[in-house]
Amino acid sequence: ARLDPHPESLSLILTRSSPAGEEGYPGTVDVTVGYNLSDANALSITYLATTDAPTVLNLSNHTYFNLAGEGSGSILRHALLLRASHYTPVNELLIPTGEIVPVAGTPFDFTEARVIGDRIDQMDEQLAFAGGYDHNFVFDRAADLPFQPNFMVRVIDPGSGRVMDVLTDQPGVQFYSGNFLDGSFAGTSGRTYERQAGFCLETQHFPDSPNQPHFPSTVLLPGERGFHSSTTFAFGRL
Repeated sequence: ARLDPHPESLSLILTRSSPAGEEGYPGTVDVTVGYNLSDANALSITYLATTDAPTVLNLSNHTYFNLAGEGSGSILRHALLLRASHYTPVNELLIPTGEIVPVAGTPFDFTEARVIGDRIDQMDEQLAFAGGYDHNFVFDRAADLPFQPNFMVRVIDPGSGRVMDVLTDQPGVQFYSGNFLDGSFAGTSGRTYERQAGFCLETQHFPDSPNQPHFPSTVLLPGERGFHSSTTFAFGRL
C-alpha cells in the first residue's frame, strides 16, 4: 500500500525505516505517515507500516489541543463526549492492570458530554494515580465487524463555540488532560503552558497490549497488507 497526496488539499507524507533491533524491537519496520488538511478544516492522519519479522506496533499522535486558542489557559471548561462505555484502569505507574471496566457511575463516564473539570478533582484512586485523566478508553464497537473510521469523540469549547470531532478506526483512545504540563514550555504566543493547558486524544490500540492477551493484538506480521490506520480531527462550530 502507499499514500498519495490529495490534490484538493494540503498534504505531507513522511517515511522512516526502523532497523531491526532498534529499541529492542525485532524486524525492520517501514513506516509512512500522511497528514492531510482539507478545505473543510479536517486534519486526517493515515499510518502505513510493514515489517520483515513479527513485531509489535502501536502508532498514535500526541498533539495537544486547546479549542479556546493557543496559550488561552485551562481546558477544564471544555466538554467531552466519548463513545466508550468502558476503560482500562491503571496501577500507580500508570500501566494498565489488564481490567476492562464500565465507566458508569465513575468520573470516567463521558458517554454523554460532560465538562472535563467537573469531576477531575474527585476522590478517586485512578484520578489520583494520574493527577487527572491519563487513561485508555475502550470504544463501543461491534466485535464481529472490521473497524472503520467512525465518529467516536467530540470536544466542545463553550466560550468560543469551537467543536472538534474525532473519527478513527482504532479500538481505543488515550485521553490525557495535560496533568504534567508545568509552565516550563512557551508556545507561539510567548505564554507558558501551565498544568492542564491542553488535552490529548491519542487514538490507538490499548497500552500494554503485548502483556495483556485479552486486549486487541498489536502484533504486526510480515505480509503485503501490513498495518493501516486512519484518524481524522474535524473542526467546526456549534
